Amino acid sequence: MEHHAHNLSFDTRCLQPPWPRDDGDPLVTPIVHSSTFHRQSVISNARHAYSRVSNPTVDALETALGRLESAPPAVSFATGLAAEAALFLTLLKPGNHVVCGRACYGGTTRLLEQVIQPLGVSVTFVDTTQIDQVRQAVTPFTKLLFIETPANPTLEVSDIRALAEIAHVQNALLAVDNTFLTAVLQQPLQLGADISVYSTTKYIDGHSSSLGGAIVTRKEDLLERIRFVRKCVGSIQSPFNAWTTLQGLKTLPLRLRRQSDTAIEIARWLRDHPHVRKVYFPGFASDVQQRVATTQRESNHNGAVVSFELVSSENGVQKFLRAIKLFALCEHVGSVESLVTHPASMTHADVARDQREAVGISDGLLRLSIGLEDVSELIADLEQAITTAASVVHTNNGEVQSCAVSG
Repeated sequence: MEHHAHNLSFDTRCLQPPWPRDDGDPLVTPIVHSSTFHRQSVISNARHAYSRVSNPTVDALETALGRLESAPPAVSFATGLAAEAALFLTLLKPGNHVVCGRACYGGTTRLLEQVIQPLGVSVTFVDTTQIDQVRQAVTPFTKLLFIETPANPTLEVSDIRALAEIAHVQNALLAVDNTFLTAVLQQPLQLGADISVYSTTKYIDGHSSSLGGAIVTRKEDLLERIRFVRKCVGSIQSPFNAWTTLQGLKTLPLRLRRQSDTAIEIARWLRDHPHVRKVYFPGFASDVQQRVATTQRESNHNGAVVSFELVSSENGVQKFLRAIKLFALCEHVGSVESLVTHPASMTHADVARDQREAVGISDGLLRLSIGLEDVSELIADLEQAITTAASVVHTNNGEVQSCAVSG
C-alpha cells in the first residue's frame, strides 16, 4: 500500500487512508482516546502500550504526513514549537553551533536564544538569502542550519539547494520550516534538505481547530532518536488534534492553491495602492530570489501570506486594525478565514526591536493570511481600512491630526 501510495499524485495521496482498508472498516480514521493499551503478557510485542509514546490515531497522521514527502512516517508533536524543541534537543549538545535564518518565526528566535543557547549551544542569526553570509557563519562546530523559506513575516526566499550543500560540507544538517508552503507547494527533502519542520496548526489543519507540529525526514536513525526525545519529554500530539489535522489534510491542496490565487491578486492590488509603502510577497522578490522561488516551487503558486507597510504612521496602523472587518486580528496563518497580524506587537514581540527592524519588521508592518472569501470583497475591505488609516497625518510640530483622504 505504501509503495503504491508514493506513486500516486499528491492530491490523491492526501485522500488515501493511512493503511489498507479491510472489509467493514470505517471510512474516516477513528479517534482512539485511550491513554493505555492492553497486553497479553509483559513480553508483548503490541504496537501500542501508552499514548505518550504512540497512539493509533497519531500513527495514522504520521503515516499520511510522511507519505506527502515520500518519507517514512513523520513524528507528530503537540505544537510546532514542541517539534522544534525536540529537534534541537536531539541534534545539539554543549559546544555545538547553530546557524539560523535571521527572519523567522519569533517563537523560534526565543527558543534558541532563551532556552537552547543557555545550554551551551552557540547560535548565529544570518540573512540566509545571502549565500556568502551563510558560508562565512558556518564553522566546524556547526551541527544544524535552520531556515524558514519563505521567511516569517517578510517572506524572503532562501535557496534550499545551495544551503544544503553548505551544511553538508561541514557534516551539518539542513532543516527547513516549511509551514507557510507545506509539501503542496514546496518539498524541501527533494531539494536536498535533511528535515522538514511544520506547525500543522497552520495550513495543514487549516481550520484553526487544533494545535500540532511535525518533523519529516528520510533519516531513519534520526526519526528513532526524535521519537525517543518526544517520549522523554511527553510532547506527543493528542489523538483528537491528530484526527482534526487528518481531516484538514484531505482538502489541503485545494485550499492552499485557491488561497494562493487570491493572495497574488491582493498583493498586486496592494503594490499599486498609493497609501502602501511596500509589499512583501515571494512573487515580487528580487530577480535572484524569484529565480530561486521558481525552481523550488511545486507549482507557480507563491503561498497565501502577504505582508505590507502602510505609508501612514503607527497611529494609522492602529486605525487600520480597528477598521478592518473581514480580516480577523489573530496570531495565526493558514486558516480558511482571512487573518491579519501585527508582527511587531504579536508574533515577534519577544524579539529585540533592533533585531526586528534589521530584518524589516517595522512597527508599520502588517501580515495578511488570505482565506477563502471572495477576493473582491477582501479587496474592498482592505480599501476602506487603508483609507481610514491614511486619514492620520503628522503636523510639523509632531502632533497627530485627522484629515480626509480621497481614494
